[in-house]
Amino acid sequence: MPKIKTSRSAAKRFTFTKTGKAKHKKAFLRHLLSSKNQGRKRHLRRAGTLNTIQTKLAHALVPYA
Repeated sequence: MPKIKTSRSAAKRFTFTKTGKAKHKKAFLRHLLSSKNQGRKRHLRRAGTLNTIQTKLAHALVPYA
């Protein structure tokens, strides 16, 4: 059976933990930062995790990670 191609865009966006959860960087921290308060920006710096259904989709896009 041939190998499955990895989605390169998904590989750049998601990293996987040892337990199989998918981590990602949160949105809304690129520009227009002066109108956002410090607590909001600090919270957005932390990594987010996908829910179980989206994690399965991410694993299908990055099969060998």
